[in-house]
Amino acid sequence: MKILLKLMLLGAILFAFRLDVMAQGEEPQRAESQDARRAGQIEARVVETDQGLEIQIPAVQTSLASSTADTSGFDPLTYTLGPDDVVEIEVMRHPEFSGAFPINQSGKLQYKFVGDMDVIGLTKAELEEKISDALLVYLKSPAVTVTIMEYRSKVFYVLGEVGSPGKYFMRSESIPVREAVFAAGLPTSFAAMRKCKLITPSYKGRPKTRKVNIYNILYGGNLNKNINMHPGDVLYVPSTVMGKIIRVINPAASMVGAGASLPEGAATGLDATDSLRAR
Repeated sequence: MKILLKLMLLGAILFAFRLDVMAQGEEPQRAESQDARRAGQIEARVVETDQGLEIQIPAVQTSLASSTADTSGFDPLTYTLGPDDVVEIEVMRHPEFSGAFPINQSGKLQYKFVGDMDVIGLTKAELEEKISDALLVYLKSPAVTVTIMEYRSKVFYVLGEVGSPGKYFMRSESIPVREAVFAAGLPTSFAAMRKCKLITPSYKGRPKTRKVNIYNILYGGNLNKNINMHPGDVLYVPSTVMGKIIRVINPAASMVGAGASLPEGAATGLDATDSLRAR
């Protein structure tokens, strides 16, 4: 019974994998050879555990060095301030005018002695100049330095089959798709990397959707497709057909495996008959 169940599960996995490869418009043999060469051989297997049967698929191995987002495009001089950002203002030789200040939801900075200052859309250099002009009433030739302590006004989202789906803060005006995927922990073994979508929401009810092939970007080195994400954009990484089937079969297989194996010490029908005859 257990052997038959294992064969049925493996057959379903192989069939789903073939469907997934065909759906992505590639020949099965070609896709298998490319995946084996670039991402390691994918092999599914059924393992019997104490809880029952479990289907194991190894994670896709990657030659990329780190899962930390690349900040090569980060430039604090061009970053524009917005709500929830936190800046540190330092006025040389005047600590009474220095300190850390958050920007409220209205885009204003509550700066002592000056009052509310509208800073939304300003760069760090522009804010330094604005504060210097405001302090001329109190100081002669104030030397002002502004440091952005927390970048929280611009966010992007990575959802679906990635290591850590969720919301992420941007330290620049845009971020390439490759760096966004790195920040989210890289695709899982169930990710349909050739079918990703980049969604730009719209308050008018007309979101813009673009197809993204992150497989070519990550493993093929095709940076021409490494488009930029802007604040509010959503990168969706869907699941493969095989991944969807595995998530349905795994719980069922565990339940069947647990039911097929008797607890230690449980009496079978033959044991019960022998016990009655002994009496």
